[in-house]
Amino acid sequence: SINAEYMGSFNMSNRYDAAVTRFSPSGHLFQVDYAFEAVKKGACAVGIKTKDSVIIGVERKATPKLQDSSTIKKIFQIDNHLAMACAGLTADARVLTERTVLECQQYRLTYDQPPTVNYIAKFVAKVMQRYTQVGGRRPFGIGSLIVGFDQAKEPMLYLTEPSGSYSLWKACSIGHNSKNVTELLEKKYKDGLNHDEGIKLAIEGLLEVVESGNKNMEIAYMQKDEKLVKMTDEEVKKLVEVIEKEKQPPAPAPGAGKKQLHTQQKYCLLYTSPSPRDQRGSRMPSSA
Repeated sequence: SINAEYMGSFNMSNRYDAAVTRFSPSGHLFQVDYAFEAVKKGACAVGIKTKDSVIIGVERKATPKLQDSSTIKKIFQIDNHLAMACAGLTADARVLTERTVLECQQYRLTYDQPPTVNYIAKFVAKVMQRYTQVGGRRPFGIGSLIVGFDQAKEPMLYLTEPSGSYSLWKACSIGHNSKNVTELLEKKYKDGLNHDEGIKLAIEGLLEVVESGNKNMEIAYMQKDEKLVKMTDEEVKKLVEVIEKEKQPPAPAPGAGKKQLHTQQKYCLLYTSPSPRDQRGSRMPSSA
């Protein structure tokens, strides 16, 4: 029957994404590709490394009027010198951060020193990669930005992906409309940014995706030998107003419009005034 033929073709076309451990003929793991799509649909997150701090900002989705917005978290502190921001499935982010916090505590108990940023980034990537090789499980539908200071007191920014890869960045973004934000970062980021310039750039990047200014964004930063600090809504609002004011075209100087009008009128008078010969009149040949 037609239904049987349809179901048969449907099963053939989807047999390679039925299990996470099965490769397609083109070399893809479709379940991992779907996890990347989940990250792209998540709230945007931005990370920026400056010369003396690391800044993370996230898009805060609008919450219902009766919901307590403090229960929706996108930025997590996982150790005194480490923090993480996630884009994608919030439940997956909660599970992964809880594992990461536990790993930090076990590392301190075992080695009597805090874990490095590189170690935690590698641990997160290892956990995420493990779920791409085991049947009966699905990959984590999140990408994460891990920030902190290493043993040399240098700021670090790592990006981890659902495939289990991780990389070191100066500035990056993940989540919804991250392509537009990344283009802005590539255009305006420069080596040696100070702390204030980094915060301003992070807010400017998030303004590319949020709809109602400071109400839908959250900014946090970490400086040397200090814990994670989250900016208040009032602090973010002031910086948003400064950025939006800078984007407005400059107002014309006083009297500039009158001067331009006077110049145009003078030009018109010169153009339309008759010459002395025209005033005397010229002999025109009579028509035959």
